[in-house]
Amino acid sequence: MADRYSYNSTQVRDKREFIGTTKYPNIPLNEEDIYVYSTIGDRFDILAQQYYEDSTLWWIISTANSELPQNSYYIPEGTQIRIPQNIAEVISDFQTLNGLS
Repeated sequence: MADRYSYNSTQVRDKREFIGTTKYPNIPLNEEDIYVYSTIGDRFDILAQQYYEDSTLWWIISTANSELPQNSYYIPEGTQIRIPQNIAEVISDFQTLNGLS
């Protein structure tokens, strides 16, 4: 899994370095989105690996399901999860928001 701060910019104020805030794009509903129900042990990173073949893209699923607890990778069993399929657009928006493109 990627370091949670790997996308953050750094800022210097008063000769001290600070880690900037990561900004996540709005992920609108799309007719190509997949919906699944979580089972015991499901986590955002595991679902990202399963559907995107990249566990570091966990934040896409987490952001698309903002009504779920955002302080844990774990998803309550039986919860309907939206898996966005337009990830190239989402990643592009993420890069633009964070000055990476």
